Amino acid sequence: MKNKFVLFLVLFITQVSLNAQELRISINQLAEDISNYKIIDVRNSEDFSISHIKNALNFPVSLSYENKKVDGKILKPNKMQTLASDLGLNIDDQIVIYDDGVFFDAARIFWTFEVYGFKNVKLLNGGLDSWEEKNLPTSSQILKVKKSDYIASINNQRLSTKFTTQIATRNPNQVIIDARNHNSYIGKESLAKRYGHIPKAINIAAVHNLKKEEKTLKLKNIAALGELYKNVNKDKKVVIYCAIGRVAATNYFALRELGYNVSNYDASWREWGNDSNLPIINKSKN
Repeated sequence: MKNKFVLFLVLFITQVSLNAQELRISINQLAEDISNYKIIDVRNSEDFSISHIKNALNFPVSLSYENKKVDGKILKPNKMQTLASDLGLNIDDQIVIYDDGVFFDAARIFWTFEVYGFKNVKLLNGGLDSWEEKNLPTSSQILKVKKSDYIASINNQRLSTKFTTQIATRNPNQVIIDARNHNSYIGKESLAKRYGHIPKAINIAAVHNLKKEEKTLKLKNIAALGELYKNVNKDKKVVIYCAIGRVAATNYFALRELGYNVSNYDASWREWGNDSNLPIINKSKN
């Protein structure tokens, strides 16, 4: 019996590995091959100006929202085009994104870049904190770049809306994942007027994709992520949401690495929970 279990585990891990796509990069890998990447720092401009990975460019995560005070909707194409062009970015560039090690903001920009057509985007696992712990080169100088000819276009396979998420609630070939914490999912707390979750959604909180190593959060390895999502059918389209499309980007990243067809509902619960015309499930009232 024990041998059968070991064989099953080996086959499971092998299958996950075959379907997986490495979208993260380690601190050591980046340090060794840094000249081949354009590096994006998603922290605010003040922190960036004090210190950042040498030759990094600044794309503050706040700019990825059209109006963060309202909901998590992604910035409009004209704004993305201007920002990316000013940073000298092209869709075929090898890009590495990092934040201060929290991971959520870097994942949000990773998803934003994929929505807008960038093909070779990776996340720095461990972020700036891990980079600095190894005493690797940082700088306060702002890199001067030549504008690119980037033209913004949206990959609708990576972006869900209120309309497409309504369809997903009725489509047996789609899965909805709520990336908020358990109390938000069951309706005990909410950042919207209403409490609960989108019908049919299952709860896999964003923090479950991460592990703490000393003082730094890092993404779990592929095998551990495969175990976390083992009950999510890979043949179905997955729609992710949270409160404002931020922490859900972590689930999005994990599922992208595992080879799922996944999109992030940007406006998320802030939009859905405030629209009284949309159905919800509130388990706290049961």
